[in-house]
Amino acid sequence: MDTQYDILIVGGGAAGFFTAINAAENNPKLNIALLERGKEVLTKVKVSGGGRCNVTHAEFIPKELSQNYPRGEKELLGPFHTFMTGDTIDWFEKRGVELKIEEDGRMFPVSDSSQTIIDCFLSEAQRLGISVLMGQAVKELLPNDDGWQVTTPSHIFQTKKLVMATGSNPKIWKLFQKLGHQIVVPVPSLFTFNIKDERIDGLPGVSKEASVAVLSENGKTVLESEGPLLITHWGMSGPAILKLSAWGARLLEPMGYKFSIKVNWLLYVSETEVLKSLMDLKQAIPKQTLAKHPQFEIPKRLWRKLVAASGIDTSEIWADISKKKLQVLASQLTQGVFQVHGKSTFKEEFVTAGGIDLREVNFKTFESKLFPSLYFAGEVLNIDAITGGFNFQNAWTGGFIVAQSLTNNS
Repeated sequence: MDTQYDILIVGGGAAGFFTAINAAENNPKLNIALLERGKEVLTKVKVSGGGRCNVTHAEFIPKELSQNYPRGEKELLGPFHTFMTGDTIDWFEKRGVELKIEEDGRMFPVSDSSQTIIDCFLSEAQRLGISVLMGQAVKELLPNDDGWQVTTPSHIFQTKKLVMATGSNPKIWKLFQKLGHQIVVPVPSLFTFNIKDERIDGLPGVSKEASVAVLSENGKTVLESEGPLLITHWGMSGPAILKLSAWGARLLEPMGYKFSIKVNWLLYVSETEVLKSLMDLKQAIPKQTLAKHPQFEIPKRLWRKLVAASGIDTSEIWADISKKKLQVLASQLTQGVFQVHGKSTFKEEFVTAGGIDLREVNFKTFESKLFPSLYFAGEVLNIDAITGGFNFQNAWTGGFIVAQSLTNNS
């Protein structure tokens, strides 16, 4: 069965829907269809942000926003001048979805439910007459004189313009490789660190602002980040770790995810400064039991573990503790080394570094440089971000510009 469309969008996720809705609004006469391989659309939107949907991030300067993309920073700078956070907020508000900013800058619907975003997209698609077709896994893509032929197990579609918004999909990347596009081999980007260590054992849920460095084999810092560090059942997570996993995606993969990190639980306070503070405390509170009274705003359970790791007994008072032991404690607080043995996927929000080579895309239009009438939006490209709503912002920006490009030339 042969079906003809003006625009065919492959991928029923965030980028696909955003492209379709904006294109249909720009030109209501266009015949637009969305193809989704699964039985449901917008599945990633549903689980994002623990089911609340982290729509974007409260960062309103294009250059600052682009710095959250380990891959895509340079390419997204121009597009962010066209459509970024403020535009995203307006777009949703005009459609009755109000967003709110949380303390860490993440933005969610006021409803705290991803269903609000899904309902908005589905009702807009219906209002604009966009065909949403499920169970349509693309098997073949063929460019022709009139545009593209797209084959699925049940249909052959003809379309003048083709948009690929398929996310991190190796099967789709293989189809593009056959057509001559370069694919940057995907590696995991957002993941947590698996660490077995007495110092954090039994402390899941404990969180502390910290700076974390990935060390080379000879102990030099190769990558550094800071932010809340969360201790989990399997090791360490939280923004400080997830930032390292994103920026270090290509670096950590060849190491087999086995490497050392150095944690400063006091951010950037030096070992020397901490030792001086500890010596001052020894004078100021000599009769106090060190283990029972945490210092430097360290959570109580973590403080006890670090004290024990420094060879200090739980009943020892400050007056009885040698300078040597305080030196070890200062080191534990500011440069504790932990061995990482593997990674765990960060919740359901699996993100990969990899995809269509960015050199083969015109970022004024998000059009392929190899095939006019072929466009890319979202994570099908070799673009990925740290956690916090940035991957969705890439989807909205790309989708908006693709929709403009499609309708300017139609």
